[in-house]
Order: sequence, then structure tokens, then C-alpha cells
Amino acid sequence: MNFPWPPFIYGAAVLIALALARLVPIPVAKGHGWFPWLIGAALIVLAISLDLWAVKSLLDRRTAVLPHRCATCLVTCGPFRFTRNPIYLGYTLLMIGLGLVTVNPWFFIAAIGAVALTTLFAIRKEERHLLSRFGFEFERYCRHTARWI
Repeated sequence: MNFPWPPFIYGAAVLIALALARLVPIPVAKGHGWFPWLIGAALIVLAISLDLWAVKSLLDRRTAVLPHRCATCLVTCGPFRFTRNPIYLGYTLLMIGLGLVTVNPWFFIAAIGAVALTTLFAIRKEERHLLSRFGFEFERYCRHTARWI
């Protein structure tokens, strides 16, 4: 992979959600008060924490953080114990949180598109790379750890 696709994909999804909210707003029934905002804010904090924890785990093991770099070791500790893609999961949770905070349903739709594109263009390539690099160890990890959650 020659380009860090996931940050680009999620960044574009955020911009698309914001643009669509202006061009084709989806009416939302209001009346739940602060609850959606609080849940959204909590998801944003969770997303950022998850991303930072994942990056720290990669740095602690001295392997590539950027998705287009070669992995020097298979990281299965930290958040990687629970999901094979904690950074992408964090990006997705961030988008859902932004959707709740801004009361913009386009964020939910854009998040689904970002997940699909990230899986297609990044995760599958990364998994092929990790399989060729770590073989059986990566296969065993995949059997015990979900791709997303």
C-alpha cells in the first residue's frame, strides 16, 4: 500500500457528511435533550483514547504505525487483544460520536461507507501483508480476535 488510505477515507467521509448536511439535510426529531450529546461526547473520548492506546501499543513494540509501512512484529497486546483494527474502530466511533453531537445523521451513513472502503482498500491488503509476514501466528490471531469488534 503506497498511500495511507484509512485517514484519507475517514477524513473524506467527515467532509462528505458535513457537506450533505448543508445540501440535503435529514430532518431529525429533537426532544431527547442532552442525552445524544453526552453519548456522542463519550464516544469521541473513547475513540481518541482507543486510537492513542493503539498507537502507543505499536510504538512500544517498535513496529510501523502508518498503514503503508512494513510491520516488524505482530502486535496482539493492548487494544489489539480485542480487535484487529482498533485505530479504524476508533475512527468509526469518532464519526458516530460526531453524528450524535452535531445531530447529523449523514455521519452514520458516511461511517458505514468508510468502514466498507477501509475494509476493501486497506484492511484486506494489511491482512495479506501480515499473513505473508507472520503466517500461522497471524492466522491464529485472526481466529481469536475479531476484525472490528
